[in-house]
Amino acid sequence: MSITHTQELTIEEIRKLTLPLSTHVLSGEGLLDRPVSWTTIIHPEDDIASKSVQKRELILVASVSNPPKAHNDTELVQWAAQAGASAVIFCGQVSTTALAESKSRDMPVMAMPNDIRIREVERSIISLLVNRKGQIERRGTQIYRQLTQISSGNEGMDGLLAAMARLTKKTVIVHDKRLHPLSHKLQPEFAGIWDDIEFFLKKQDNLPVELHDRHRVVEVDPPVLMQALPVSGVARLVAPIITKSLGRGYLSLIGRESDLDEIDQLVCEHGAAACALEMAKQKAVNETEKRLRGTFLDRLLLGDVSQQEAIRQGERFEHDMRRTHVAFALSWRGDNQPSLRRLETIVNAIIALQQAAALVWIREREGEVVVFHATDFDDPIDHSLALSEAFSQEINRQYPLNRVAIGLGQVAREVNLWRSSYRDAVKAKELAERLQTDIPLFIGDLGVYQLILSLSDRDKLAEFCELTLATLTEYDMRQKADLVKTLEAFFNCHGNLSQTAESLIVHRNTLLYRMNRINEIAGIDLNRPETRLALHLALTIRRLLSLG
Repeated sequence: MSITHTQELTIEEIRKLTLPLSTHVLSGEGLLDRPVSWTTIIHPEDDIASKSVQKRELILVASVSNPPKAHNDTELVQWAAQAGASAVIFCGQVSTTALAESKSRDMPVMAMPNDIRIREVERSIISLLVNRKGQIERRGTQIYRQLTQISSGNEGMDGLLAAMARLTKKTVIVHDKRLHPLSHKLQPEFAGIWDDIEFFLKKQDNLPVELHDRHRVVEVDPPVLMQALPVSGVARLVAPIITKSLGRGYLSLIGRESDLDEIDQLVCEHGAAACALEMAKQKAVNETEKRLRGTFLDRLLLGDVSQQEAIRQGERFEHDMRRTHVAFALSWRGDNQPSLRRLETIVNAIIALQQAAALVWIREREGEVVVFHATDFDDPIDHSLALSEAFSQEINRQYPLNRVAIGLGQVAREVNLWRSSYRDAVKAKELAERLQTDIPLFIGDLGVYQLILSLSDRDKLAEFCELTLATLTEYDMRQKADLVKTLEAFFNCHGNLSQTAESLIVHRNTLLYRMNRINEIAGIDLNRPETRLALHLALTIRRLLSLG
């Protein structure tokens, strides 16, 4: 993509192509389309009356080196306006008086950092005025260098995006590999339509087809793609963020289609590379923090940490260890399962989405992900079960062919009870594995299952199961019916007929007919609590014996 330009470059083109990324436009934002013929450095201590300046020159004002004899910034703005200059660029701060003078005289004023090498800026501007193509190539290197300096200065992703937005005057947004937004800088003109744009950007199908395969984005050429957005006249430049030849996310610059130019392309391309460095750095920091947190939590589960030390360590992790907690244990079931790291990533994503407070770590040797959830004080179990069910739903959504087991331990009101909560969570998870269920199991609900599993006489258990269910299973086999399945659904729905009918996808009247047939064929009365208990136990025993 190329842009058309006149023989004389404008202030805005010079700003984008030569000035430091940290340059700020202080006044005259709407006057940056003025042409520039040349540039001149002025020192405040110079005799400006003797200075010869052409019309439409860009005045660069150096830092003050001899304050007693220096002209103040207001005088310099007045002089530049009288000389017919295009704009004035100061090094360092500009007074409110000078800004007021600039506005009254329609004189654009910008400010660069005080420590900038003004001679290098002058050379860049002159190079652009005499050789635009060569300067654009050099500008790409400058942009990348300045962005990486921002990253090395620990300004983070927000600092990178702020610099890109300031340079391009475009909205800038970074998404991770799943198109979850990580950070963005929004230009005011898009505030009213941002929800529509953001909704479009989050959908995988709306990503340019060339970027769909994260393993091949390194082959995309050109590295920056242009895409129209579902708002008239608005488009984006998008580039993959690549580390170790794998797509880790996407950087987008959004603006009016007619305003996107080659500098925006350079910023998008080199900005994506700078974002890759920032992501890699943040990942290294996160991995170190995870190792430290995992070591601490492993010690805690061994009983090697006092409550006082636990509270201090929690402060380092920005986690309140004094809150009520519930332990979760999660693991994949079966063979050929995704990695534990993938499971951990899903768990962390749900925790972040729900703004829950939790400590998460992988126990590789045990093959599990452990979570300590800072739960609700008054209603801890239901609160934690709701979070665990969100884990299960998201795991099933992302991996419909894989299965997970989730167990929850008892409530831990103090840190010294975390070990017991974790052990209970592991027991509940192991039972979930035996029952082959994705439903999170709370240890407090599993007394009957644990009793059955503790009984060693399998023959007596099988005999009880046979005596209780024989007539129904024989009828199902002869008539190809579903009475046992109906009974299981009835108990799973806690005796709620409407929910049972819905789970079986049958009409309520059909369900009532089946329930009556169960009473008739088995010669029982399901309204009697003892009968219900016997049937429920028999079904549970049959299920456990079939998995044993």
